[in-house]
Amino acid sequence: MRIVLFLVPIVLGIYCLVEAISSRDDEVRHLSKVWWILLILFFPFVGSVAWLAAGRPVRAARRPGPHERSATAFPEYDRPGRFAATDPGADEEFLKKVRERAEEQRRKAREQERRGREGDAGEDAGPA
Repeated sequence: MRIVLFLVPIVLGIYCLVEAISSRDDEVRHLSKVWWILLILFFPFVGSVAWLAAGRPVRAARRPGPHERSATAFPEYDRPGRFAATDPGADEEFLKKVRERAEEQRRKAREQERRGREGDAGEDAGPA
């Protein structure tokens, strides 16, 4: 029983400390993040209970920013804060230019590779 009375405040303090450190500064309530961390460190049980009751951020669904995508065909590129075009037409035009540039780079690489092979073949058939 004494171990439980000893371990509960320590586990609670560690949990609240990690949660306070990993919370965003603008989401923490009532005090600044630094003050919550100090309160939890210096008064582990009282600070932890206070953090859970008054300081912990409310975990509501985060609204996307004005330049964030809501859902795309490539979810692996979606992450909070990632810029997204607000004009779908401009976005498509940009992607079209990117594809054209990539195709031009591929074409140039194929030409260089072909020239390199022709150069190697010419050196092999050189004077004997």
